Amino acid sequence: MPLFSTSDIKRTNNWRVVIYGKPGIGKTTVAKYLLGKTIVLPFDNSHKSLDNVPNIEIWRDPKFSEESDMAFDREHPNESVNNFIKEVPSFGNFDNLVVDNITAFQKDWFVELGRSSKNGISNEIQDYSKWNNYFSRLMTTIYMIPNVNILTTAWEDQVPFTTESGQQFNRYEPEIRSQVRDELLGLADVVGRMLVNPSTHGRGVILEGSDGVFAKNRLDNRTICAAKDLFKFGSGNDDKTN
Repeated sequence: MPLFSTSDIKRTNNWRVVIYGKPGIGKTTVAKYLLGKTIVLPFDNSHKSLDNVPNIEIWRDPKFSEESDMAFDREHPNESVNNFIKEVPSFGNFDNLVVDNITAFQKDWFVELGRSSKNGISNEIQDYSKWNNYFSRLMTTIYMIPNVNILTTAWEDQVPFTTESGQQFNRYEPEIRSQVRDELLGLADVVGRMLVNPSTHGRGVILEGSDGVFAKNRLDNRTICAAKDLFKFGSGNDDKTN
């Protein structure tokens, strides 16, 4: 029978994690805490923060030379990400994929479509429905890459949120259009908001949701952890931001 026991489920294998926070807070840098071989898809070309980190390779679009500081073509994001998808089978064995800054990719994608609009700048109404379909296909394709952990980063946004009791808040969430954001967050095992401790300047990640922060953690019981410990799933220990 095509069934398997729940005792065969390994929660921390092939995880899907989304972290979000302010620009420059250190989201890309957390890739250095990943174990094993890591490949970075650098949507916003912020990969310089990973200089000389062992076991990390940056994917470069074939159109750029080895001497170029650019890796992802932000003027033609659709073409560039398609080149990445085509090349995935040639990467060999790797343990982790970092999809770095889906917010930047979203912005660049709309800019590219705006160039083909009537005034060459603004987006047409149909562009937004195109994005919904495109994003769903893209992330499903990426998330179906077998035997690999996937970390996705995004900028943060504050959006109106109403609780079941009718109270209204501005809640921190990843800065992605709402029509596709919920789908992405639903697929993720962990969603965390990255922040800086104002006293120690240490980086930490909130892993438990509240009225003011969207977050979740279905891999262990941690509610907050230091950024350096984010990928130590199963430790079961809460860890203050330090």
